[in-house]
Amino acid sequence: MSRNAMLWLLWIMITVPAGLYVIAAVVYGGNRSFLLVGRTTNGHHQIELACDACHSSVFGDAEVLQNACMNCHGAELKNANDTHPKSKFTDPRNADRTEVLDARYCVTCHREHRPGITNAMGVTMPNDYCVLCHRDIGEERPSHEGLAFTTCASSGCHRFHDNRAIYGDFLIKHAGQADHLDSQVAAVVDWLKEKEGAARKVRPLIAADADAPAQHTTDAAVAAWAGDRHARAGVNCSGCHTSAPDRTAWIEAPHLAQCQSCHAQQVTTFSEGKHGMRQRPGLSVSQDGPFGLFKKTSLPTMTPAQARIPMKNDAHDAALGCNSCHSAHKYDRVAARTEACAGCHNDAHTTAYFDSPHHELLKKEMAGALPHGSGVSCATCHMPAMTARADDGSKSIFVTHNQNDNLRPNEKMVRSVCGHCHGLQFSLNALADTALIAKNFKGRPTVHIESIEWATRREKERARTRR
Repeated sequence: MSRNAMLWLLWIMITVPAGLYVIAAVVYGGNRSFLLVGRTTNGHHQIELACDACHSSVFGDAEVLQNACMNCHGAELKNANDTHPKSKFTDPRNADRTEVLDARYCVTCHREHRPGITNAMGVTMPNDYCVLCHRDIGEERPSHEGLAFTTCASSGCHRFHDNRAIYGDFLIKHAGQADHLDSQVAAVVDWLKEKEGAARKVRPLIAADADAPAQHTTDAAVAAWAGDRHARAGVNCSGCHTSAPDRTAWIEAPHLAQCQSCHAQQVTTFSEGKHGMRQRPGLSVSQDGPFGLFKKTSLPTMTPAQARIPMKNDAHDAALGCNSCHSAHKYDRVAARTEACAGCHNDAHTTAYFDSPHHELLKKEMAGALPHGSGVSCATCHMPAMTARADDGSKSIFVTHNQNDNLRPNEKMVRSVCGHCHGLQFSLNALADTALIAKNFKGRPTVHIESIEWATRREKERARTRR
């Protein structure tokens, strides 16, 4: 055999198995990790193998990517009262600004797979991008004279999309507040009492009412269910272990779909946060193709091992779902709001919680020394009560299960959490103090945010001008 023939044979022996492996990995295993062109941002790394979530068309342009962004984040931006909506940049009067910063498209600022230029929250623009449109702000507002544009988003003043906690009127309204307010009770309390009161109007079920087939249950499971709030609210075993419309096929391990039939808002927000992002409807790791060769495969459920913050080793393989925090049959909300979090999380902020003033308040509440709702748990801050408005204008309150919602940026916590107990100045200072956050707010802030002083000074300047 000639030398060239041997080289061709060797090339075939290497490339054919490698090619078959690549096809098998993509088609049958959904493994596309080798296709990634760079590290994905912290907000998207869980779904980085679901390429189709963003790249829905092989020849997609900016509009395709924009639609993908809005499919996931559109509702969030609407709720945030986005201060830089697309409509602002499609207005012909702002055409000159669009030439230098085309903010009609999310990918102008947020680009994946570019770790070298990626800042917090996936921003890939220089930190002074505000100068592109607000170059004359120092002349328009004397309070801003001499400030560097790199301080716009870092001084507790401005965010490109969401400024609900730091816009001028809000800052002025809450100026001069004491560090600790007279009211020290979370807003969720009245809602919980209302919900539990409504549940008591239904005949509570007892163990003898359980309708689970004998082969699918145990005495321990029935006893746990009978002592739980589901039984007290009249929800029998079949309510979770069967599915509409026939209610005949027994579901051994109920999934999100069963929980969603009663807890729609909780499940929706769960799938929007980092715990349940992979279970968001429509995500898959492969596509249907010719002759049925390709098969759609759902993303595997998130596990703590895939997190980018420290997690406890013995929890690495735990699949995250409703029962991860709430357990099965006995849904202990008390354990879910702190112990469940600490069962996985091993970062400094979490471990410091149990030596924090917030935990002391929770222990006093549990002992009956403080009113219900006075304690501060992990869930108090990261899963607060939210208001939802239906299409008919009616409002309802539910506990969000998107634990990341008020952390982007963390000033959002002022309105949803901190402001129930603390003054605005104290809250902004604390949320800007990374060392204090790591200690879970044990101590006082060492950072001072000047935005309230600037807002009140500007208001005085306006008053003098009017006079």
